[in-house]
Amino acid sequence: MSLQRMQIKTPLGKMILAASEDGLAGLWFEDQKYMPAYVSWKNVRHHPILDQAGAEIDAYFKGQSQIFTTPRKAAWGTEFQQRVWETLMMIPFGGTMTYGEIARSLDNPNAVRAVGGAVGRNPWSIMAPCHRVLGANGGLTGYAGGLERKIELLRLEGVLL
Repeated sequence: MSLQRMQIKTPLGKMILAASEDGLAGLWFEDQKYMPAYVSWKNVRHHPILDQAGAEIDAYFKGQSQIFTTPRKAAWGTEFQQRVWETLMMIPFGGTMTYGEIARSLDNPNAVRAVGGAVGRNPWSIMAPCHRVLGANGGLTGYAGGLERKIELLRLEGVLL
């Protein structure tokens, strides 16, 4: 699959966006864990999907929008991971879920660790809001983009920490 990429600046650092002809393949902070190697992806200045995603991320950080409509198309991930990523999309702005709640929502209550692994490899940072996932006791746990960013994203959304 051929991917095109571009970089955007956000208040929390630079992000890499990638798209195929079918949709947004990913959106990661530049130094995020589990980010695919992107050197072979074609760097572009403009692309309809990437431009839309960049505008939506900008509006999110400015407090102008809570909704992302950019078409997404996973370029990787197992069926289980993709189910977890779709579940992330159901967590409302300002809301949270625990890893256990996600596992139960997938009718697999013993898959908490697998859910955690899938959440960490979520290719659509912010858009598939993995920052809204908390530990069993409601505490902050890891975030592939960095715990400081997770805190800032939750604050932006009005989540009391």
